Amino acid sequence: MINGSLYLKEMKKSVTMLLIFGGILLMYVSIIIGMYDPEMMAALESFYGIMPELMASVGMTSGATTLIGFMVSYLYGFILIIFPMLFCILRGNGLIAKYTDNGSMAVLIAAPVKRKSVVLTQLAVLLSGVIILVTYITCLELAVSAVKFRGELAVGELLNLNLALLFLQLFIAGICFFFSCLFSETKYSIAFGAGVPAFMYVLQMLANVGKKTEAAKYFTFFTLFDAEGIAANQASAFNKSFILLAGAIVLYMAGTTFFCKKDICL
Repeated sequence: MINGSLYLKEMKKSVTMLLIFGGILLMYVSIIIGMYDPEMMAALESFYGIMPELMASVGMTSGATTLIGFMVSYLYGFILIIFPMLFCILRGNGLIAKYTDNGSMAVLIAAPVKRKSVVLTQLAVLLSGVIILVTYITCLELAVSAVKFRGELAVGELLNLNLALLFLQLFIAGICFFFSCLFSETKYSIAFGAGVPAFMYVLQMLANVGKKTEAAKYFTFFTLFDAEGIAANQASAFNKSFILLAGAIVLYMAGTTFFCKKDICL
């Protein structure tokens, strides 16, 4: 059902974006893992003491005693969520809504290529990019940790953590894909495809700040990504991450259905 020529063409467009995000993540992951030493951790603790609410809002907490705990505190609350999310937003819009908006999609589906084949191919491109990015993050963390702190990283916990991260990013990609299929104009696709995840993340930040705004966690899907629980091998945390995967599948199916049924004209 996937068109090979279209897939290769779109994956070439993804490469540049993947390289950019890969370079950014290389810098952040290397720097932050390198901070896992007594002097730097003491500096971070003092900084946390000065602005605890700001640090907590982006998932950064104090008191980590292990390398995996340190990574959860300083990587999985903001950096490893935001940059892959930006990739999902940009690529999700560019694969469907952008082509529909400029009239290219009408030309494409007028060719002897089934509409379902086109949308599934574009979905495959989006999923491939997300999987490549999370796989890269995993390999990068393993490599940097092995070089700087050999033997201190709990590899099993890291793999579980990044599997949950993958499910989260697949869900975000599902939101972007759904709205890209639903709307025929880029302005609406971006508004909802970017607006919903961004608003949900703001709610998560509010929930992280303190008891007064803790109830916000019940209104955002980011609560289902329990990095600390995954690292601690809690069954409930794994169950929540699988809810994200199930939600992603529903969004892909809904987006595909809307695309196949809607009117597309030049």
